Amino acid sequence: MKELVFASTAFAGRTVLISGGTSGIGYAAAEIFLACGASVVLMGRDQVRGETALARLAGGARAVYCAGDVRLTADCRAVVEEAVHAFGGLDILVNAAGIYAEGALEELSDTTLEELLDVNLKGTMQMTRAALPYLRAAQGNIVNVASDAGLHGNYYCAAYAATKGAVVAFTRSLALETARDGLRVNAVAPADILTPLTERQLRPDLPREEQLRTMAELYPTGRIGTPEEAASVIAFLASSGAAWVTGSVYTVDGGLTA
Repeated sequence: MKELVFASTAFAGRTVLISGGTSGIGYAAAEIFLACGASVVLMGRDQVRGETALARLAGGARAVYCAGDVRLTADCRAVVEEAVHAFGGLDILVNAAGIYAEGALEELSDTTLEELLDVNLKGTMQMTRAALPYLRAAQGNIVNVASDAGLHGNYYCAAYAATKGAVVAFTRSLALETARDGLRVNAVAPADILTPLTERQLRPDLPREEQLRTMAELYPTGRIGTPEEAASVIAFLASSGAAWVTGSVYTVDGGLTA
């Protein structure tokens, strides 16, 4: 992690639950929250990856890993309960669990289509629904990880874009629904970020660096983003500095949507 952009006590005494927190943007967000005083709960499907991520964080008693699948209602509820039991409450939910698949719509398998919907959209809703009672009690906030693909059209990712566009609409509507309860609900919409998810999109038969350079040429800034850059915006939206920000979707895309 690079230098902190928040005070080391910015999230002291607060508990953060991050779905998809064992890698990529979710893991980078965990690093920032932990370094700024929060207690952090990582949620992910893969036990080995979760334990590895937890060891890398080296957060001691302020960091735990809870195995769970956002596609399953029971898992969502169980992880929320574990977070509350471990740290006494829940202040911030980051819905970072997500998958990517591309291809012409008629060529996508039923399994792929269902998984996109279940993880990216249904999973976000189910985690939120499980956490809402505790977030209301804490007057906390939610940050959803959407995508630039949910804000504009793109070739051969209609199904993925639909799920992320739905996350954007969900964010805005839930923000209105919960505003009088003292909650805030926002989203980040990253473009290409150098995460394991992006790495898996690269073709194995072509040079990696050449593909990354081609990808970077799409962006006005001339490069793709880092997990830390997206995570910093998540932390801002969860912080007291964004106390009057709700229902917003912040692009983290090197100027792509401009």
